[in-house]
Amino acid sequence: MSTAPEVRTVERQGIDVIAESERKGRPRGLFWPWFAANISVLGLSYGSFVLGFGISAAQATIVAVVGVVFSFLLCGIVAIAGKRGSAPTMVLSRAAFGVRGNRLPSFLSWILTVGWETSLAALAVLATSTVFRELGWDDGVVTKLVALVVVAALVIGAGIAGFDVIMRLQTWITVITAVLTVVYIVLVAPSIDLGAIGALPAGSAQNVIGALVLVMTGFGLGWVNAAADYSRYLPRSSSTGGVVWWTTFGGALAPAVLVVVGILLAGSSKDLNTAISADPIGALTTLLPVWFLIPFAIVAILGLVGGAVLDIYSSGLALLSAGIRIPRPVAAGVDGVFMIAGAVYVVFFATDFISPFQAFLVTLGVPIAAWCGVFVADVVLRRTAYAEAELHDRRGRYGDVRWGAIGLVVLGTALGWGLVTNTYGVPSWLNWQGYLLEPFGLGGRDGAWAYANLGVLVALVVGFVGTLFSRGAIRRQEARTVTRESGTSAHEPRTSAPEPRA
Repeated sequence: MSTAPEVRTVERQGIDVIAESERKGRPRGLFWPWFAANISVLGLSYGSFVLGFGISAAQATIVAVVGVVFSFLLCGIVAIAGKRGSAPTMVLSRAAFGVRGNRLPSFLSWILTVGWETSLAALAVLATSTVFRELGWDDGVVTKLVALVVVAALVIGAGIAGFDVIMRLQTWITVITAVLTVVYIVLVAPSIDLGAIGALPAGSAQNVIGALVLVMTGFGLGWVNAAADYSRYLPRSSSTGGVVWWTTFGGALAPAVLVVVGILLAGSSKDLNTAISADPIGALTTLLPVWFLIPFAIVAILGLVGGAVLDIYSSGLALLSAGIRIPRPVAAGVDGVFMIAGAVYVVFFATDFISPFQAFLVTLGVPIAAWCGVFVADVVLRRTAYAEAELHDRRGRYGDVRWGAIGLVVLGTALGWGLVTNTYGVPSWLNWQGYLLEPFGLGGRDGAWAYANLGVLVALVVGFVGTLFSRGAIRRQEARTVTRESGTSAHEPRTSAPEPRA
């Protein structure tokens, strides 16, 4: 691996293109941030979430592996764009949506990433409080406030520092959390009751689809809008196949294992299954000996912080891509304020965690899936690097607003929201969703398809298939040469060599 430059205290790089002199590393380096961000013990709680759809352990295991791997494969494909264009995901998305037309998906991306960092920070605080209670210590307001301050300082500090610090931090988080997570699994293995697991009845196809959608939105689809933010520092000569593999493998490895273990634990105990809905991380401490509670707190908090750090970095970039003109470190700080406010609500005022969390995943999962379909198809159709300067020029080849792509997101969202509902029926202000279930003959909001959440899959397919018809427009964009030093373009046949393959 090539020698990286000295780590900077604060990264000044915003949404502009990474200079040739600053591109470094190899695709295998992508393993560390993606693994660290997804080894959170929250993955264990997803075992309970999946079984909540009323499916068997075997069905849940298949759903977990397929949903995790496929959703992170989408991240791997999006990461190709980062290597080609050396810019953040939501800047590269301008090639599909236009320079100003991309502000809509950028804003959606910002909401999604801020929501995720808020959820992870709140979970870290709740987990700390539960560990303190299990140890017989004070787990009240003061403990929660101190925990929130510590978590917020770690997340916001790393987000402000930027890429180099995050990459180093994620390497350490990966090693520490991986070791402690293995110890946790060994300690709780005796709690697994194969008889109880085998007795779980099989669910319908609709229930299996609903669980699959939850896994996809909870993992890869929650990251896809940030997937190119970490591959953008790679040299253009990097292997395309390597970028896809290491992003997919790094992101999917830990969740696939953790969700399956979580299925075994939740399927063995109804009490644990119920407790996870209120405190997804803290409930896992009830299976542990007292001496491992502190190490568990470390692994839980570090895992959640690892995910929140990547989210706050990408949410700041999304905010800039949406047209807000402030320095990147300031954008990360602004997002940190929203994160703290949201975490305070979840920790001190929300009656439970799982209901608003699933509503958040499904509701935002629909438009993000539509955007993902458009952008993944756009990346797959392209064969050459992006015209870097023109990603910031609405008079350039990518245009100002590409209404076709925006229309696909609007159509996918309209269809998608009409085909989803929230499993627990709350919050009540989202009860308008599912308005197409009855007209489409799917039994209405109380029918068999009510909680299959087909809308996420429909939005993904609408965006992807609709964009396949843009092949001609993409070829016309690529037919123009680009002078990298000046960023100027001309209507001439491209003469540069094709990008490296796997």
